[in-house]
Amino acid sequence: MKLIRLKAIAFKEFLHIIRDPRSLALAVSIPVLLLVLFGYALTLDVDRIPTVLYDLDRTPRSRDLCDRFLSSKYFQLQAAVQSYAHLQEMLDSGQALMGLVIPANFSRDLESGRDTTIQVLMDGTDANTATIALGYANAITLLYSQDLMKEKMTRLGVGKISPPIEPRIRIWFNPDLESKNFIVPGLIAIIMAILAAILTSGTIAREWERGSMEQLISTPIRKGELILGKLIPYFVIGLIDLTLSVLMGRYLFGVPLRGSGFLLFSLASLFLLGAICQGVLVSIVTRNQLLSSQISIILSYLPTFILSGFIYPIHNMPQFIQFITYVVPGRYVVTILKGIYSKGIGLEILWIEAMLLAVYAGAMTFWAHKRFQKRIG
Repeated sequence: MKLIRLKAIAFKEFLHIIRDPRSLALAVSIPVLLLVLFGYALTLDVDRIPTVLYDLDRTPRSRDLCDRFLSSKYFQLQAAVQSYAHLQEMLDSGQALMGLVIPANFSRDLESGRDTTIQVLMDGTDANTATIALGYANAITLLYSQDLMKEKMTRLGVGKISPPIEPRIRIWFNPDLESKNFIVPGLIAIIMAILAAILTSGTIAREWERGSMEQLISTPIRKGELILGKLIPYFVIGLIDLTLSVLMGRYLFGVPLRGSGFLLFSLASLFLLGAICQGVLVSIVTRNQLLSSQISIILSYLPTFILSGFIYPIHNMPQFIQFITYVVPGRYVVTILKGIYSKGIGLEILWIEAMLLAVYAGAMTFWAHKRFQKRIG
């Protein structure tokens, strides 16, 4: 391999990128657009649940319970209705996700020492949100019941009753439970997968479609020099986008990077190299830019988004799907990014994922080199 020929191919590819401002703008705008959209629009926090109240009792007791719900950050009052039909209409139309119904004899039953009930109606269309919201409602109701029990015991002169077990909870790695600290690191892997699929999938195919591959074949350039020369510009662009994503995550969204920045860039570069080589491999096999880009999206972006643990926890997936995730490189880079970002861990824990990414990058590079044939036909 001669450096002068490698530089010539890389320079040629850089010129092609510069002369195609739309592709260059796309490469720069994708990280910004995805980070802004996902960072601000996508949230896993379940709060401000639209709530409608139907208070048939209308006493200080019932108002106190309603205030318990609405004073928390989890429930937001949409309306206080005067009929059950109106409550049902708001749930049907999607104006509210939860309805709270307090019966007419609520306060009287409490004063007389009888058990009473309240009704919580939940829109179960989104099962995950409904489950979490019901947990919030149960917790608030339980705390209210405990306060009533303490008040009753005080009136009877029993004295203060302490629970036999007092949990002392400490949340590690994400103490504020902010979903952006979970989303932004995984989103960096999605950005690299998309860039690799879009930018590199047409590199070799473009030469065949334009008829310039025959000219390259007739030169002394070796296939290794040709492939590596085409990889270098897109790898540099990928590193620039990776840097841009990390800086936006830190200074725009305030996501802390607790681990080593050098380790993050090193291991992310392995995934980037493998994804770029995979795109080049698809381009070599298909020799068609449109088909190559479509296949690359299916092979890189979709598995990374769905099967990497970026949004959907792998342990909640069916067993056979969990087995499939082991061949998705995105699973390992997402684990690495979240580990470095949130936990500040290093290679002493992430060495298996790092090794598998190195195998992935090496395999894609070798396969792309092997599949490319420097001949016509």
